[in-house]
Amino acid sequence: MVWVPLRTTRTDRWAPLRAPITRCTTMSLEWLVDWSWSLDGLRDFIATGIQSFRDCDATALAAVACLLVLFVWYCYHVGREQPRAYATVNALMQSAEVNGVQNGFVYCHSPECVRCTHHDGLNQKLYHNLQEYAKRYSWSGMGRIHKGIREQGRYLNSRPSIQKPEVFFLPDLPTMPYFSRDAQKHDVELLERNFQTILCEFETLYKAFSNCSLPQGWKMNSTPSGEWFTFYLVNQGMCVPRNCRRCPRTYRLLGSLRTCIGNNVFGNACISVLSPGTVIAEHYGPTNIRIRCHLGLKTPSNCELVVGGEPQCWAEGRCLLFDDSFLHTAFHEGPPEEGPRVVFMVDLWHPNVAAAERQALDFIFAPGR
Repeated sequence: MVWVPLRTTRTDRWAPLRAPITRCTTMSLEWLVDWSWSLDGLRDFIATGIQSFRDCDATALAAVACLLVLFVWYCYHVGREQPRAYATVNALMQSAEVNGVQNGFVYCHSPECVRCTHHDGLNQKLYHNLQEYAKRYSWSGMGRIHKGIREQGRYLNSRPSIQKPEVFFLPDLPTMPYFSRDAQKHDVELLERNFQTILCEFETLYKAFSNCSLPQGWKMNSTPSGEWFTFYLVNQGMCVPRNCRRCPRTYRLLGSLRTCIGNNVFGNACISVLSPGTVIAEHYGPTNIRIRCHLGLKTPSNCELVVGGEPQCWAEGRCLLFDDSFLHTAFHEGPPEEGPRVVFMVDLWHPNVAAAERQALDFIFAPGR
């Protein structure tokens, strides 16, 4: 069955070609309604379309062509770029194996590392990373990060001496030296439930200590007095494979934490040991986007953490949350017979950093960027 024209003749079929450009749309609709889908009608339809394009304004056609070319170029440009994959803990373990470790501890070898860079070009580098992220993903939710990078110098120089992050300050975050356990309730409770597991793996490690040498995997930190040792599972966003294999249950526990920072240079997880008589010099952390969690493993008497001038004591099997971008120090003034103060330290996201901001910050501050 075919459609049969009701009121037009063959001559009338070509009438739309003589109509003004402003009637092109009306012509097309009438033409489609009036004509059958015979081969002759299809031929006439194609001819009419070609003639309509010829009759259209040349400037408009050129503009449409330019837009089409730009769209094709954009699709090609974006499509040929491979997005930078987020580094997972397992992937970082494999890369660290390839790159090698020193004494089981990963050191930063890149002069471009933003965690270790202090020069005038840092803000430009961060802004370039933010632009690259926004180009590949979205600017949505990037207001605070954009503001922070744009005015980073002013923020860091004008901050009161009680809180001065050394690398990056995210504005408009609630600031306080200590956080309640409810700030990251799930992770705090999970860590405390696994207190005995972490403690057992530490005690196995600590048996290797002797008076003559530093055991494999441990790092000695500079202090005004005493000795401060750390055993890193994750160091500045990089896994330490050899250490993780020696603490397999603690390492697996990190993967169960919802807010653990594991994909950027501000993320760390380690066992921290202070020998009796040790004092850690007052210092600031690199950023305010994280809160540091200490799970007490061994807490002798006369051990204190002081953050923003406020002292707190550790308790075995309990988590203590604080913002290490505040000026802070720690000391162990207990007697030698009570042994060292030991905590399991892990960096968690500040609870007021949104999910979109976390994803962008992981990209901007990815290890080695």
